[in-house]
Amino acid sequence: MKIATALADGTEQLRSSSESPRLDAELLLAQALDVPRSYLFAHPEDVLDPAAVDRFFTSINRRSSRLPLAYLTGEKEFWSMTLVVSPDTLVPRPETEVLVDQALQRIPRSENFTVLDLGTGCGAIALAIAKERPNCDITATDISEPALAVARQNANQHALPNIEFLSGDWTAPVAGRVFDLIASNPPYVPDADPDLDRLGHEPQMALASGTDGLDAIRRISVEAKSVIKQGSTLLIEHGDSQQQEIARILAADGWSEISHVNDLAGKPRVTIATR
Repeated sequence: MKIATALADGTEQLRSSSESPRLDAELLLAQALDVPRSYLFAHPEDVLDPAAVDRFFTSINRRSSRLPLAYLTGEKEFWSMTLVVSPDTLVPRPETEVLVDQALQRIPRSENFTVLDLGTGCGAIALAIAKERPNCDITATDISEPALAVARQNANQHALPNIEFLSGDWTAPVAGRVFDLIASNPPYVPDADPDLDRLGHEPQMALASGTDGLDAIRRISVEAKSVIKQGSTLLIEHGDSQQQEIARILAADGWSEISHVNDLAGKPRVTIATR
């Protein structure tokens, strides 16, 4: 089987399960051959050995079952960084870059801010802030030890020493400390949301959060007050129809200056509040 034929067959197999079947096929074939994608374009007539064909279509079959491409390649691009991901972590979404951008707008480049990332997962938010603000001290917490292992691997891979990773439930690992800024991309999908079936390969504890999806955000709203400096900022990512209820939750807990920021699709994605 030639490269061109394998790509055509793989693309066709993925049409019903992927929004980018050709790109997925190219990435999976490049991985199976251990070559860059550009090699595929330059050598479409090369004949594949049987072992490579088997590796490729094994990956195609797994992708057809809607296993995220990032779990097959073991990596995902976020904030111009290639991050290691695994089934123990969510796959970073482009929408989360809105949260990072809003956080960076509030962190002076020259100041030694202390930043807390609650529920860090693979470390995407913490790493992006650490990269752009090397003077900051970032603390990232997660209840999942396997997720923290991935996050630490990413920090080492990108040589970002200004992040401390702590294991525990939300703010518990940082009790008694206070921060200049808190950011979080918590679980916010309702337990009965049909989208959870589509996302079944990702860790459900990082996705679902109660009947209305807001249980984790309610906890953050209460707990974050004890670990943030007066006048400092909390940023929370959420679903595109949750902003009004989140604003009510935050206001009831004493947060002020509550506002929302849309993602690139124009949907409410980040809520910002002041202690």
